[in-house]
Amino acid sequence: MAKNPDGTWDKSKLPSRHVTEGAARAPHRSYYYAMGLGSREIAQPFVGVASCWNQAAPCNTALMRQAHAVSTGVKAAGATPREFCTITVTDGIAMGHEGMRSSLVSREVIADSVELTVRGHGYDALVGVAGCDKSLPGMMMAMLRLNVPSVFLYGGSILPGRWRGRDVTVADVFEGVGEHSAGKLKLKDLEELERHACPGEGACGGQFTANTMACVSEAIGLALPLSSALPAPYESRDAYAVASGEAVVRLIAAGVRPRDICTRPAFENAAVVVAATGGSTNGALHLPAMAHECGIEFTLRDVAEIFRRTPYLADLKPGGRYVAKDMGEAGGVPVLLKTLLDGGFLNGDCLTVTGRTLAENLADVVWRTDQDVIRPVNNPLSPTGGVVGLWGSLAPDGAIVKVAGMTSHRAHRGPARVFDGEEACFSAVESGAYKDGEVLVIRYEGPKGGPGMREMLSTTAALSGQGRGDKVALVTDGRFSGATRGLCIGHIGPEAQDGGPIALVRDGDIIAIDADAGTIELEVDPIELETRKRHWEPRQTAYGSGALWKFAQGVGPAHLGAVTHPGMKGERHVYADL
Repeated sequence: MAKNPDGTWDKSKLPSRHVTEGAARAPHRSYYYAMGLGSREIAQPFVGVASCWNQAAPCNTALMRQAHAVSTGVKAAGATPREFCTITVTDGIAMGHEGMRSSLVSREVIADSVELTVRGHGYDALVGVAGCDKSLPGMMMAMLRLNVPSVFLYGGSILPGRWRGRDVTVADVFEGVGEHSAGKLKLKDLEELERHACPGEGACGGQFTANTMACVSEAIGLALPLSSALPAPYESRDAYAVASGEAVVRLIAAGVRPRDICTRPAFENAAVVVAATGGSTNGALHLPAMAHECGIEFTLRDVAEIFRRTPYLADLKPGGRYVAKDMGEAGGVPVLLKTLLDGGFLNGDCLTVTGRTLAENLADVVWRTDQDVIRPVNNPLSPTGGVVGLWGSLAPDGAIVKVAGMTSHRAHRGPARVFDGEEACFSAVESGAYKDGEVLVIRYEGPKGGPGMREMLSTTAALSGQGRGDKVALVTDGRFSGATRGLCIGHIGPEAQDGGPIALVRDGDIIAIDADAGTIELEVDPIELETRKRHWEPRQTAYGSGALWKFAQGVGPAHLGAVTHPGMKGERHVYADL
């Protein structure tokens, strides 16, 4: 416990004692006086309030307001907030060009920068506010790595755009590019669509990576119940920010840390929610990376096994009809968790940042019969999850595909058309230089080979926009956006840069994919593949220095989360115990 019997704080075991206590720390305290703190504030626990605010994209522009509200809650609860910002690379703007190489790398930079800020200044706890794709897992990875009392807060989704009588998202604009290239959408109509798709602040509104990981934050217990429901523009979200600040101070007093919350059963709960919402395939990359931070082995195979036995319940875009705002109005993640818990798909004994268990949080949640966004477990959209793992001779270490909303074309067998890098494939798709029945192979886009494991939304959206998404399959050692739909298989491992089978594929080789059976096979004689392997050499990337080069030197395989350090297994101390 961090409090004395008289209610004052005992900082003898808190990290901030190293910057606030004793005569030797008089120079340190002078800096705090310079920022307007008094002796009472300096004697309280220091709570880092980390925000991914920037003006790079609408995902992040509402975060500073919410970070300030978090600080209000921290102060009200008797602790001292210290706000700071970290970076974000926003996928929607990075998509389809060299900028996407920075996306996954930014997850590591976010986690590292938050860690360094907290370590360097001796903060006792952390509230992380994030809005776009990689910033959510990056922030949660930092919490698990530092293991100080922590609460995560999602910045909220964007409101749906409205165009010609229907709700639209940015995914419709990406697909509009394909429709335009196929002559199905006039340029002036595409320009009209782009002006209406994103009406204001917030992360992409479909069940893409940001909203998937927001659901994960509640399911795994790091975020307050219902905190991810309200869209970013709603200032009523600020009440959840204040409550998050108050909650983290209670966690300091109780001595509850993220690794107490994020146990193996909690990660299993998180994977259930990814599957039940038809979430982003990136969930299978980020959950292993988060588990790695607290010494839990939770690989793509573990995630896929949970996906296989979980019903698909939330009718969300891109495979379904609704957006995040609609799910929030239907009761949000708690209503989804309630039906999953009652159906026996969740472990209700997991601790959460409320100080109560998941089951206790859900005790008073009532199933909503006035909505059809979230199905009950006895009436699912499909009996198995919206994301599927695949294994076979093309992907010995596994691969993944999002099948949410796919009622057909879940299997495909055809000749390969091979491209070294996304640009070559996008060019072929844009000009129509491919044939129905083919398997488009994009390689050297893995964590090392890219470097950076780019997402391929521009290419997959162009295929869908041309109306040919169900005529071909696409496989890559890179990634796909949560907005991707169609038979698009990512995370092929081992990646091409490591000499995996995808590096050996030639035009015309037959590839067979079966999402229902969970298989992906390269129908080439193993002896022939061995011959090809003897003549293969790694490809030199265009990056011989800088952050992308550093990432490529240390990054591990996708099925283990594409992590860049040993994680908890390599720890010699835990920051929170310094």
